[in-house]
Amino acid sequence: MPTAKTKTPRNHPQYEFRPSQLEMAEAVESALENRRHLIAEAGTGTGKTLAYLVPIIRSGRRVVISTGTKNLQEQIFFKDIPFLNKLFPGLRATLMKGRQNYLCRQKLYDIEKQPALSGLEEVELVGEIREWEKRTETGDRAELENLPDSSDLWRQIDARRETCTGQKCAQFERCFITWMHQRAAESNLIIVNHHLFFADLALKQMEFASLLPDYAALVFDEAHEMEDVATRYFGLQVSNYRVEELARDTEAALRQKQLDAREVMRAVREMRRRGDLFFELFPKGEGRSSFTNREAFLDAHRGDYSALLNALEGLKTELKRLKERPEEINRLAERAGELTEAFGFVLESKERNFVYWWERRGRGVFLEASPIDVSAILRERLFDKVETVILTSATLAVGGTFDFLKRRLGLQQPQEKIFASHFNYTEQALLYTPQHLPDPREPNFAAAAAVEVGEILKASRGRAFVLFTSRQQMNEVYQRVRPHVRFPLLLQGTAPRTSLLDRFRRTPHAVLFATSSFWQGVDVQGQQLSAVIIDRLPFAVPTDPVVSARVRLINEDGGNAFTDYQVPEAVISLKQGFGRLIRSVNDRGLLALLDHRMVRKPYGKVFFETLPPYKRTNVLEEVKNFMRKC
Repeated sequence: MPTAKTKTPRNHPQYEFRPSQLEMAEAVESALENRRHLIAEAGTGTGKTLAYLVPIIRSGRRVVISTGTKNLQEQIFFKDIPFLNKLFPGLRATLMKGRQNYLCRQKLYDIEKQPALSGLEEVELVGEIREWEKRTETGDRAELENLPDSSDLWRQIDARRETCTGQKCAQFERCFITWMHQRAAESNLIIVNHHLFFADLALKQMEFASLLPDYAALVFDEAHEMEDVATRYFGLQVSNYRVEELARDTEAALRQKQLDAREVMRAVREMRRRGDLFFELFPKGEGRSSFTNREAFLDAHRGDYSALLNALEGLKTELKRLKERPEEINRLAERAGELTEAFGFVLESKERNFVYWWERRGRGVFLEASPIDVSAILRERLFDKVETVILTSATLAVGGTFDFLKRRLGLQQPQEKIFASHFNYTEQALLYTPQHLPDPREPNFAAAAAVEVGEILKASRGRAFVLFTSRQQMNEVYQRVRPHVRFPLLLQGTAPRTSLLDRFRRTPHAVLFATSSFWQGVDVQGQQLSAVIIDRLPFAVPTDPVVSARVRLINEDGGNAFTDYQVPEAVISLKQGFGRLIRSVNDRGLLALLDHRMVRKPYGKVFFETLPPYKRTNVLEEVKNFMRKC
């Protein structure tokens, strides 16, 4: 590795020597050479991406890099890799996303033969996609600038696994998924995201073919998200959407193949009817609830449940009875069987390490079985199988140690290092913790918080994120603040996330009111974002089924769930929320937490020990003085 003496920029005119970046690169190199796992917390501004990319490339081994978001994935592939390719000419890298991001050529050819397109606009869009299909090398929908995110058309022509016939497809040799897999097999670096990685790992668990080729090492960037994503993909979900998708896909396949299948269509109608009746049994109103009464539910509704399973089995039987049975029909029959098994697990399994719950979200009803603790799964299927796994993020340590992360992920005896940020937080940021507000759990908190937010926004001249732990609190405070400030106010939910961020960046003195989806993965540099205000310590909702099950399991096993799980989780979330503010050496601004428990409760010490060394105050006048210079 280069030494600290190598400080003169030769290949990058804007390169700036950062000791922590070099130290991290040396730690990554050591982990690769010694085939050890590494946890590396790298503060914002460290330059962690290059710190792990350079030693990885030098190692000559095939390495998978998994990122928290597709945006970071694309940044690495389209920005960092081309730069490094000049320094390491033999470098080969592949970008891999989930299959639903790619076009299925066969579906596109089939849909062109159908008269069922919805209106002229969709017909024109198919024409655009057909022209694009002839020249694209990847089939990635991100190349289609005119394709709306919510396009129903794309779902009819994407390459998701459920409808894929694999090597039996006429387009298999020209398939974009096949090509992506071939590129990956010839690459040194494979860049994925956590959702794709854990979906692939779960498929291996179920003995399906893996999308990823063999690799010697693995990097998780934004590794603080690993537990939540793994929990999702090592669980099972059934929903009214899955039933409806199976019905729609069956109808579409019969139309495309021009099959005379009246009995199959009758079976589809019966499955759809039975599915509607079954999911209507769940109470109205959005939200998620523990499904602790599954036995009582089945006792009360055994007829509806059995009728749905019989309808699924009936569809499977009728599909298999078809004399002319192309591979698409066989795949649909398999899906009906998979869905029957998933219903059985979610509603009847007695697995102790799973929590069973249901949720209404919009028009969807989702029934889920989620592992309570994924540490044993990750240890067995990931950390014991891969020689070197590197976990990095700006928010991994709690109270100066990685004990919480290691416990939750099942990681044993890794190398560990915290690398200091490049920023001077004492000079750049002021942490304001007002003590005069009521406890956030009190009913009068929202009214008092709205007054305080208004005062802070006047001091900051807008230019702020106001972040909340609940949508209800966000809406109430927004309505109370709106009449009293003159700055442009943006509210999550009134426009797509990317549109709101673009408007915030373009609008002088704008203020964005938002919830947890804006706590991470958002980068706004400069004076446009000069304050981040958070309503309360971000403890997970204790009634959430997964959180509740984890708390119960930790306590039953002799631990203290509050100190061992709930506080560390909240610490990491708060670090993520505050991390939106200082994104460069030139940024300055205010961090405000309107929850006095951080100062008054004994556990608040853990938060202060974990946050960067911000200058602190609980006096609003000091806030005003500080913001005059920002």
